Amino acid sequence: MKEAYLGIDIGSISTKGVIIDDDHTILSSAYIWTEGDPIGAAGRLLRLMEPQFDAESYAITAVGTTGSARKLVGVMVGATIVKNEITAHAIGTTSLYPDVRTILEIGGQDSKIILVENGVAVDYAMNTLCAAGTGAFLSSQSKRLGLEVEEFGDLALKSSHPTPIAARCTVFAESDLVHKIQMGHTKEDIVAGLCKSVVANYLNNVGKGKKIATPVVFQGGVSKNVGVVRAFEEALDCPVTVDENGHLMGAFGVAILAARGKRLAAPFDFSVEDVSFKTREVSCGQCPNNCEIICVYREDELIDSWGNRCERGKPKR
Repeated sequence: MKEAYLGIDIGSISTKGVIIDDDHTILSSAYIWTEGDPIGAAGRLLRLMEPQFDAESYAITAVGTTGSARKLVGVMVGATIVKNEITAHAIGTTSLYPDVRTILEIGGQDSKIILVENGVAVDYAMNTLCAAGTGAFLSSQSKRLGLEVEEFGDLALKSSHPTPIAARCTVFAESDLVHKIQMGHTKEDIVAGLCKSVVANYLNNVGKGKKIATPVVFQGGVSKNVGVVRAFEEALDCPVTVDENGHLMGAFGVAILAARGKRLAAPFDFSVEDVSFKTREVSCGQCPNNCEIICVYREDELIDSWGNRCERGKPKR
C-alpha cells in the first residue's frame, strides 16, 4: 500500500484540506467555510474528503495542520506536524514554482505577502486589521450591488472605465461606493473599480515597503477573481501567475511538510470526524501571571492543553 499525506489549513473564514502522494499529486481536496467553529469545520472537511480518497490503494501516514486554529485541529486529528501559514504557503508555492520571488495571498479575512529568495522565504507581512483588501470586503460589496461575488471577475473585465473607489479603508470604500452608485456609474465600472481598490489597498498596506520581484504568484480565494488578477498585473506591470489550486496552497504546503516528517503510529482513521471534541478556557490563578489555559477534551477526557507559562498551570489529565 502506498503512502499519502493529509494537510489541513484551518482559517477564521475558510477551511481547506488536501491529501497528496509522494509525487505531490492531489488525491483528495475540499474547501469549506469555517463558520466560527474550527472543530466542526474540520469534521465536515474530512467527511467531504473521505469519499474521494482511495483507501484501498493508499494509507495516510502523516498529517499536518496550519492556519489560525492549527494547534486545536492538530490535536483533534493527531497531527504529526503543526506549522504557521507563512511557512506552509511558501513551501507549497515553491514546490510548484521554484523560481517564484513574490507570493501574494488574499483570503477571506486577511492578506499576506511573502518574499522568496532561492526557494526560501526571507520576508513577509500580514494585514489583519483592515478588511478593504480581502475577500470579505468583496463579498459584502457584491451584496450591496445585488451580485454574486463569483460574477465579479468576468464583469470587471467588461469595463473600459473603472470607477475610482476610495481604497484607504472599508468605511471610506463603502461610502464612496454608495456615492458612485447614486451618480449612475455602471455595475461593470464599479466592480472593476472595486477590484482595483482591493489591489491598491493591498499594495499600500501589506506590500508597503516591500520590493516585489518577478515571478509573482497570486493565491488565496480572491485569486479566483480574474478582475483582481488583471488589476494586479496593471499595478505591478508584470504577469501574475494563478495556480488552479492556489486556494488550497496552505493545506498543500503543510501536507508536503508532513510527508517530510515523522509518521503516525497507525494510519490515519477518518472516523475521528465522528468523535466529540470540546474546548474550555480555564483561568489558572496559581500565580500573578493568571494564564488563560485552553483545554481540549475528547469524549470528556482531557487530551491536551496550552497557554500556561509554568508547570503550576498545567491541568491534570
